[in-house]
Amino acid sequence: MSSAVANRLINETSPYLLQHAYNPVNWYPWGEEALNRAKKEDKPILVSIGYAACHWCHVMEKESFEDAATAAIMNQHFVNIKIDREERPDLDHIYMDAVQAISGSGGWPLNVFLTPDAKPFYGGTYFPPVEAHNRASWKNVLLSISQSFQNKRNEVESQAENLTNHLINANQFGIGSATADAANTIFTDGHVQTIADNVLAQADTILGGFGKAPKFPQTFSIQFLLRHYHFTVYQASLEQALLSLDKMLDGGIYDQIGGGLARYSTDNEWLAPHFEKMLYDNALFLNVLSEAYHISGNVRYKKAIQQTVAFVQRDLLSTQGAFYSALDADSEGEEGKFYVWSKSEIAQILNEKELQLFCEYFDVSDEGNWEHTNILRVVASAAQIAEKHGMTEIDLMDVLNNCQQLLLNERNKRIYPSLDDKILLGWNALMITALSKCYAATGLAAYKYMAINAMNVITTCMKCVDGTAYWHTYKEGGIAKVGAFLDDYAYLIQAFIHLHEITGNCDYLLEAKRITEYTNNHFSEKDTSFYYFTNTKQNDIIVRKKEVYDGAIPSGNAVMAQNLLHLGLLFCRDDWYKRSREMIESLGKAIIRYPTSFGIWANVLQQHVVGTKEITIVGKLDTEDLKQLLSKYLPNKILLIADADNTNFELSKGKKIVDKTGFYLCEKQTCKPVVFSVQQFLTLIFQ
Repeated sequence: MSSAVANRLINETSPYLLQHAYNPVNWYPWGEEALNRAKKEDKPILVSIGYAACHWCHVMEKESFEDAATAAIMNQHFVNIKIDREERPDLDHIYMDAVQAISGSGGWPLNVFLTPDAKPFYGGTYFPPVEAHNRASWKNVLLSISQSFQNKRNEVESQAENLTNHLINANQFGIGSATADAANTIFTDGHVQTIADNVLAQADTILGGFGKAPKFPQTFSIQFLLRHYHFTVYQASLEQALLSLDKMLDGGIYDQIGGGLARYSTDNEWLAPHFEKMLYDNALFLNVLSEAYHISGNVRYKKAIQQTVAFVQRDLLSTQGAFYSALDADSEGEEGKFYVWSKSEIAQILNEKELQLFCEYFDVSDEGNWEHTNILRVVASAAQIAEKHGMTEIDLMDVLNNCQQLLLNERNKRIYPSLDDKILLGWNALMITALSKCYAATGLAAYKYMAINAMNVITTCMKCVDGTAYWHTYKEGGIAKVGAFLDDYAYLIQAFIHLHEITGNCDYLLEAKRITEYTNNHFSEKDTSFYYFTNTKQNDIIVRKKEVYDGAIPSGNAVMAQNLLHLGLLFCRDDWYKRSREMIESLGKAIIRYPTSFGIWANVLQQHVVGTKEITIVGKLDTEDLKQLLSKYLPNKILLIADADNTNFELSKGKKIVDKTGFYLCEKQTCKPVVFSVQQFLTLIFQ
């Protein structure tokens, strides 16, 4: 039961923290007040970390945090801190690593116990209210931890020191590991092929994707395979990449009515998703869909782009033009309730003929395909169903498209999943990049303007008053706060690069350069080429972590390696280009051996091996000419659209054109003669 009196979370902007504002637990946000109280009263700290769209976070709140008796134990024995992992990913990384070291696994909700000086000594994920499934009850855990802290303090302190030292030692990779031998052995065509072979070795060649359930989209691996095919014509890479996309688009992980991708599938067939829909997943999905459409020309991918952008615009676009973070997995207290259908519900919306066709195509039955209800998925080809019913495939798809719209109209009357309406810098930057690539692939101008408008919100509302740094999170109509992290800056630089490509606005490139210099100055690790996740100015963490794995979102270090390669060539900064190579060398053969954990790194390594097409366009560029150039699949390119008199860009110096637009192509320190039409230029590129 909720308390009638709000706790300290009532003054926060995070939807997740506000969900807990009326718990009887005396929650604090992370900050000096809570940390100082723990030291003053010599109490252990309970840090509970989750996020607004997390199903099991809601479960534990209802079972334990809303229970007065449980809250009384927590309030008596602990200083209790609630953290939104998306608002403070730095703290989540640290304490997740600690819990994984303790238990061998992690997840959310993450519950970790700290000494008064914020060092972890015990933790876990979800705890039930009573002992069940070999899990201790939450009350028993609380009482046991409290007794240990009081009666076995030396053991607790020793465990905390050991865990903290483990976190520090695990962060030492990369020091002194880049060698000349590594440079000679890493950057080869053979290793790029080995990466492809190792990705394909984990591929599900029947159902798509990689590995077993739970299945995540793994768009980085798909992107690598698409590019590998482009450069080598290795058919297996293309087939697995497109199979994976097709099976996801057929599955329940893809919202067949409203567009957009859920976070992952709980089964191998992509049928039953974890129903939360995250901004970053859909940005990364659009990113790879745009490349698939570029390389294949398959209109199915264009339709998926349009449906997914429509979902983002309908459900995640803020009134100012930036993007909210997520839709919850639950509605009306049930996971997935918003998305599933009974056959009888559909029968009330469609006529008899429509119902028959729709149910055959989307696997709808009276008994259901998931927990006595139906998750819509595609199980038969349109051609098969059309032939069975004496229709053309085009006529069938027209009927199905109309049915989808009718069901969407009806679904919009349901109680919506809750919205996490915080605006995160990095996730918005990922969506800006995705929209830029979608515009390049489809030529649909609305995507370009969505990207520009979102960036205007970021630079207006999330840039610090000193004009140098950015904030990590912003609440519309409220305040921006929490200094931006490495991922934020890495994704933002990438977004500025892509916005220049679709607009020709050189100010975007200059801001990308400035932010790169800021990131180098404030996030670099001494004696290595890597970056810390946190700024040098941040002092409320027990260790500055480095993150290199490409997981649900790209590693900030990997994206910085890509940015340094790109901007190093564009601004003729050899030191940036060399740093990108050193980062690859420092990871050694881990990228080659475990490419599904280093997907973005694999793409950067591939670009260093294959080379980069340096495109400089000097003079006034016609919008249609730019659209024609962007419509071609050129994954490894840098594109500068600049006036020859612009002294900010070394690439454009000496390339003065009068009364014409000049197109220059350079690669590996060799330049082709200038041409003066986009048609000539495309012939030059693809000859």
